[in-house]
Parts: sequence; C-alpha cells; structure tokens
Amino acid sequence: MGTDGPVGNSYPEESSFNVEKKVANDKDVDKWLPITANRNAKWWYSTFHNVTAMVGAGVLSLPYAMSELGWGPGIVVLVLSWIITLYTLWQMVEMHEMVPGKRFNRYHELGQYAFGEKLGLYIVVPQQLIVEVGVNIVYMVTGGKSLKKFHDTVCPNCKSIKLTYFILIFASCHFVLSQLPDFNSISGVSLAAAVMSLSYSTIAWATSVNKGQQLDVDYSLRASTNVGKFFGVLSALGDIAFAYAGHNVVLEIQASLPSTPEKPSKKPMWKGVIFAYIIVALCYFPVALVGYWAFGNSVEDNVLISLSKPAWLIAAANMFVVIHVIGSYQIYAMPVFDMIETVLVKKLHFTPSFPLRLVSRSLYVAFTCFVAITFPFFGGLLGFFGGFAFAPTTYFLPCVMWLAIYKPKRFSLSWITNWICIILGVLLMVLSPIGGLRQIIVNAKTYKFYS
Repeated sequence: MGTDGPVGNSYPEESSFNVEKKVANDKDVDKWLPITANRNAKWWYSTFHNVTAMVGAGVLSLPYAMSELGWGPGIVVLVLSWIITLYTLWQMVEMHEMVPGKRFNRYHELGQYAFGEKLGLYIVVPQQLIVEVGVNIVYMVTGGKSLKKFHDTVCPNCKSIKLTYFILIFASCHFVLSQLPDFNSISGVSLAAAVMSLSYSTIAWATSVNKGQQLDVDYSLRASTNVGKFFGVLSALGDIAFAYAGHNVVLEIQASLPSTPEKPSKKPMWKGVIFAYIIVALCYFPVALVGYWAFGNSVEDNVLISLSKPAWLIAAANMFVVIHVIGSYQIYAMPVFDMIETVLVKKLHFTPSFPLRLVSRSLYVAFTCFVAITFPFFGGLLGFFGGFAFAPTTYFLPCVMWLAIYKPKRFSLSWITNWICIILGVLLMVLSPIGGLRQIIVNAKTYKFYS
C-alpha cells in the first residue's frame, strides 16, 4: 500500500491524513457558512422566501412601466415574464440535485458544473453579485423613500427631513439583522415581509379602485417625443425584469431544505414555488393594471406616491413596504455574506468567528447604504439593473445551463422553448439598460447630492 512513498509508507499516510483533515475542515466551514449551515427548512419556507425575494420594490413600479408600454404591449410583457420566469425557475429547481448524491447549493456551483470550474465562476458570480448588491442598494433607497413618505403623510406640517437621513435610519436595523447566521434564522423576518408584500400590494390596487379613474386620465404613451417613447419602452422592460428577480437566490433557498434519495428537495421546493407564484400573480397583475387604469400616463414611478388619500392607509402601506424591504434586503444579502465569508475563510484562511462575521457584514451594509444615499434614482436604478443583470440570471442563463447539461434533441419542444427564452432574454439584457441609464442621466441633471 505504501511502497511508492519516498520513505516507506509514511508519505501516503501523511497525505491521506492531510486529505482527511482538509475534508473535515471543509465540512466544519460548510456548517458555519450561511447557505449550508442549516437544512431543516419546511416547504412553506420556500414559499415566503420566494415571495419576499420576488415581490419587492418592483411591484410598485409596474403601473409606471405600463404607462411607458401602453395596454397591449404592457399586458403581453407582464404575462410573458410570469410564464418564462416560472419555467426557468422550474429548471433551476430540477437542476439542484441532477447529480446523484450531490447538491448544487449555490448558483455559481451549478454554473461551474455546466460551463467548467473557472468559466462557470466567471460567468455566474459577477452577474449574481451585480443582481444581489444592486437589489440591496435599490432596497436601501426604497426603504428610505417609504419612511420619508410615511413621515410626511403622518406629519404634513413637520419640518422636512432629508431623504439621506431616512436611508440611514433604514440601514441601521440591518447592522443588527445581518448578524443572523443563515436562511432559516431569517425565516420569521421573511414571513413578515411576505405578508407585508401582499398587504401593500392589495392596498395599492384597492385604493386605486376606490379613487377611481381620474377625470383627465390619458392612456397614450408617457413620453411625447419618439425618442422619449423608445427609451421609455426600454426602461419599462428593465422595470419588469427587476420584478422577477427571485432566481438569484432560489438554489440557496433550496439548499436549506432537507433531502434524501427517497424524498429529494425538489418536491417540497416546487410546491413552495407554485404557491409563491400564485401570490406573485395576485400582487403584480392587479397593481399593474388597476394602477395604470386609475392614473394613466401620469402615474408616479412608485404608485403609492400617486395615492395621497386616505392618509392613514397610505401611511400604513408605506410602513408595510419598509417592513417588506427589510426582509427582502436580508434574503438577497445572505448569498453575498456567504461569498464574502467563503473567501475570507477558505481563501484568506481567517478563522470562522463572530467578530469576522460582525466586521465583514457590517462593512457590506455600510457600503450599500453609502451608494444608496449617493444615487437614489429609484426608477432609473430599477431599469438599469433590471436589464443589465436580472435578464441573464432570470430569463436565459438557466436555459443555457439546461441545454449545456441535458443536451435536448435539436428542434424538440425543450430545445425550441429554451432558445426562445434565450433570444428574448438577450434582447432584454441588451436593450433595457439603455432606457434605465438615460433616466438616471435625466434625473441627475436636477439632483443635488445628499439631499
């Protein structure tokens, strides 16, 4: 057994010992990292984690997106997005355990299996980070704006307070919540956020119904010039892409579910996803259609801003938004924390500890807060990030992986469906950031820093 070693059998024994030690050490690290630390989740955890991840700030911008697209194209894009993203989400749930005895706990692990160790990492990680960090920044802005709206509604005669301070107030709670160790530990926060998302969505469309169709309502496209209409359509596509962004955390959510060969995690996960998508439909379609019906092309980029009465209900809705985006922020931050802590412990060889987690996560929260108070362009940020990174990770990257791994027969239903999704997703990725960037530039002309 050990005759090949340079000194009797000492070399292979030492090598075997080192390998076993490394495996044991990796297992200990995995038990500490937030994604793989706890696998005791129930199927309904996946429901409210997915609802919290998906139904966020994006739902309130859907009437605005409709005003840039018009009735026909707006409804088509909304329905198509719902169908395509449900299909690609199903693919990801299926691929989580495609290799017997192995689980792809993270999006980039699936990418590495599909495209190769290095290429998969380079393709997936930058896009996933752009999505998750981008969402966290936008949610900082949303949380701050909703707090400010709540303050201004409850106390209209009070002294005006800068938006910057409200973003800082919103950020302060995340310095505490970010210390929760893993997905299951934030399940209570996520459940509250999911309930709030359904609540404020219902308030948004029900209050719009109560307010009724405005006397001077206009359903022509929002912009008056052809150039403005073109860029508006592109920005709207980005807004809608942002509204279906839950794919970036779906494998990480599924990793928290228990799994055995007899009872694989994909069954409870898919059950949770179906319930989540029903809730998503109940939130998205009424808000988008009723909000646009009531206000036409004069609707604000956050429909709650268009609704000024009854004041107490609008104040409550804005506070529900705050609670929801607190949960959403944590859902999207958790995979980022996992990446940061993996690098610190596995690459830089820091010892897993509470101080390490405290410092690294607090620095991340501080970073997203700083960017949010510097660039709070809500609608433009949604459009820009929506197309640039959400389209690949949500609309067509799962399809590319499916084709690379399963290799369906050319011109089969699976092959055709995946290629249609890929083509639509690539068009979305290329076109929509242009509209979002233009909107940021337009807003920047009149913007004062740290106002």
